[in-house]
Formats: sequence, structure tokens, C-alpha cells
Amino acid sequence: MTKRISTLLGLALFSLMAFAQTAPFNIHIEPMNITGLGGLQAYAYGLHNGKWLIVGGRLDGLHRRQPFAAFDEAGNNNQLIVIDPVSQQKWTASITSLSVALQEHLSSTNMQFHQEGNYLYIVGGYGYNTATAARKTFDNLTAIDVPAVINAVMAGASFTGYFRQISDAQFAVTGGHLKKINQTYYLIAGNKFDGNYNPMGHSTYSQVYTDAIRKFNLTDDGTNLTILHLPTLTDTANLHRRDYNAVPQILPTGAEGITVFSGVFQPTVDLPFLNCVNIDSTGYAVNNSFQQYYNHYHCAVLPLYSASTNEMHNVFFGGIAQYYDSVGMLVQDNNVPFVKTIARVTRNAAGTMAEYKLPVEMPMLLGASAEFIPVTTVPHYSNEVFKLDDFTSDSTLVGYIYGGISSTAANVFFTNTGAQSSASSQVFKVYVVKNSTVGLHDLNEQSIGSLKMQVYPNPNYGDFVVKFQLTKNAETKIYLSSVDGKTIEKRTLTNLNIGENTYHPKIKNSGLGGTYILTIETPYEKATQKIIVEP
Repeated sequence: MTKRISTLLGLALFSLMAFAQTAPFNIHIEPMNITGLGGLQAYAYGLHNGKWLIVGGRLDGLHRRQPFAAFDEAGNNNQLIVIDPVSQQKWTASITSLSVALQEHLSSTNMQFHQEGNYLYIVGGYGYNTATAARKTFDNLTAIDVPAVINAVMAGASFTGYFRQISDAQFAVTGGHLKKINQTYYLIAGNKFDGNYNPMGHSTYSQVYTDAIRKFNLTDDGTNLTILHLPTLTDTANLHRRDYNAVPQILPTGAEGITVFSGVFQPTVDLPFLNCVNIDSTGYAVNNSFQQYYNHYHCAVLPLYSASTNEMHNVFFGGIAQYYDSVGMLVQDNNVPFVKTIARVTRNAAGTMAEYKLPVEMPMLLGASAEFIPVTTVPHYSNEVFKLDDFTSDSTLVGYIYGGISSTAANVFFTNTGAQSSASSQVFKVYVVKNSTVGLHDLNEQSIGSLKMQVYPNPNYGDFVVKFQLTKNAETKIYLSSVDGKTIEKRTLTNLNIGENTYHPKIKNSGLGGTYILTIETPYEKATQKIIVEP
């Protein structure tokens, strides 16, 4: 994660105001270990006959802050890894027999990738370039014959004839996603990062977000790769994001689509996006009526669709987020820490989206830059969304989670020297459990509520700003009270705007330091947040 830390805005606690929903399914994760399998994160993978082909990625954890050590060559994955999760075996082969251009591309990190039939297509990625003696975003598309390479690696045979590569400036992207709707490929958002990463404010690199959805058709006859670029969709406000989750969808119309969830950074502040972008074959639409509070960074995601209810479910596993739950309270941490949260975002038949926290968590601060690797024999649509209604067992093994960044603490960005996090070697089996009588999912009302209250700065010295949204013209009451219920201040606001409103209260007595409860209430909704006032 290439992250520029902004001025700390502190810690805020939002009231979850959640109620439990009978879950359409539950999730069970079961750890398993494969002997000799090392840690890896931000890699690409292909599948054949139940086996995985793992390409690229990093052998270390969160990139270090020291410029000379960040994304160093020692952390490159220079091997092809084949894994059989059923027999729990693994095979490896060095990529040194390939050309330098292939070696560099296939040992990069944060590539975009998609498998079509036997071929895994890898686009872009960030890594070391020998010609410039520096790191760059590669402009390559590499096609890999997955079955042939898997068989060669397992047999210890040559695989050099199973790779093809082309170059195209449009493919110089890292931190985005490569997806497909019908016959069209979508290279979504991301950035072009050239030079050596340096968080110390020195100009050792250039970074340009694509702000775009780059569409193209790919023709592959097994020998030649032909690219036909289609018109690009550009949006400097809403597609200015990277390191997000792009998840294949079945839309309420029954058509295939893609939803872009969260990602970093907003154009005007170094914080994640909370909204999402829905893409279909005709274009895209930004959904600002939904806000995602959990799982803001790229992590393992499980997509499931129920045709009987016309509901699309997306389950996110851990990672990094601006918010997390603590004993029923939604905690805001603008340092954007590592989290354990497993959450579900569901779109109903009317297209309305809502977020739910599951009762199960990742067993550690784990999940960022991990991948969900599906079991392809489980019923699914052509775009890899699982057919939930076709699960015939109470418990169905739908896939695995492998790797990702494991952190020793929630916030290690300021002190990271390489010892505070690592690439995980852990594999988890992921089960979908139906007909379960336990495990309620908590609706995060902030995700669908129109108030969307924010307070900043927090902590503060009695002088702060409250932002909130109104969808109706209504009398609005604002209360400030102590944690034991004593009212400190109470105001009734009228003639407010439909849309965003700002209120600027001040606690006059600066000696009233401590924790307070701020409440906004209208005739139709209510939001509560804890604030910290310094003495």
C-alpha cells in the first residue's frame, strides 16, 4: 500500500445504532497449513483442475518507510508456485529461464489480472526495472497458459514456451483491477507509479491516477494477442482511486456487472472513499446513497447471488479500513488501521445497498492484499459469482483465502521498519453455511441512513464542526451530553438545506475536558457520535 499520511484527525466513535438481521447465510473460516508454503501478498493467480498457479507479489509485509528498503528486490516473488489445496502440496520453479522482460513483469506487485479459459492475462504492476535501475509501473500484458505451466512446474520441466507478452502504454497501471463484462475487458482505475517510493516528501517518483475505466477487446488465437481499445470512461472525482475491491456482480436486472468498492485516496483528503461505483455494459453510475464503512482496502471478497430473492451479496474479509466495530460502537480512526472485520454488503431487488457486520472476524489483523480463490466446481455464473440458491448442502466449501499482509498492530504506518508486519502464509477454507440458527448480522445504519454525521477535528478543544445530510426539510435537534446523560447543550435548528448541512458548536468552558455524546435527531432518524474534548 503506497500511502501518504495526512494530518491526524484523531479518533471518533460513531454509534452503530444497529439491529440484527436474520442472516441469509453465515460464513465459517477454517485455517489450514501447507508445509513449506511461504508468505505472499498482492499476487496474481490462475486456476486449473483444482490447482492454483501463483504469480508475482511480495514476500514481505507492508512496504517499509525507508526509501532504500521500500519495495526492494529481495521482497520480489521470483518463483512460480503451484498449490493443490486438497492434497495440501506445493511445487515451485524459478522464473530465471524466462526473458528479462518477462521476469521483471512476473515478479511485480499489484498487477491486474483475469483468467479466460486456459489463459491468465496479467496487466501492469509495479516492480524493479533493470534498464532504469529503478522501479516502475510496467506497460505489459502477459498471457500465461495456465494448465501447461502448472503441469510443467509439477513435472520439473521447461515452461518457457507458455508465456507471451506485448506492450501498450494503456496497460501501465498498478493497484487497479482487470474484469470482464460479456466480451469486453475493463481496466478499472488504479495509478501509474514510476520511480522509487519515498514517503518523506522527496520527488523520487511520479504518480498519476488513471481516473478512468479503460475498455478493450482482446483476441487471442493462441499465438497472437490483438488489442482493440474502446472509448475510455473518465471521471477525475469518482474514479480517482486505487487498492480498492472490484467485485463481479449479478445486477437486479439479471445482467452482469462490476461494483467498485471504496479504495484510496479521495482527491481532496487522504482518506478512503465510502461510496461505490456500479459498472454495467452501458456505462457506470456512482452510488452516493450507500456508504461502506468497513473493509476499505483490497482484500479477499466472496460474491454470491440469490436468484430467488434477487439479492447480490458481497462478503469482505479483513484488510484495512477507516472504521471498525468495538463492542457495538463504530470506531472511526483516520489513521486507517488494519482490521479484523468480516462484513457483508447486500444489494436488494430495488438496487438498495446496505452493509452488515458478521459475527465472525479474521483471527488476527489480516486480509489486506489477500485473495479469495474459488472452488470452481461449486455452481457459479460465467463471471465467477456463486449461485447461492444452488447450494444443496447446509455447509459448502466455496473457496480459500491465501496470504495477505499480517500486522502486529492496528497502526504501524509511522513506525514500519519491516518487523511490524509480514506476508502471511496462512490458508483459510471458506464455507457458506445455510439454514443456520445462530449468527445474526448487524446492520450498520450509517451505511443507509441519510444523516451520515461527521465530526472534526476529533479530539478537539471545544471548537469543532458537525456535518450531516438531510433528505427531507425537517426540524433538527442537536444535543451535547455527558456520558452519564447530563445535557451540556441543546439546539433546535430550522430552515436547513436538503443535502449537506454544517453546524459549528463551541464548548465555552474549556475546562470541560472529557468524552461527550453528540446526537442529531429529526422526526424520522437519529445519529449519535462520541467526541473527545481536550481540557
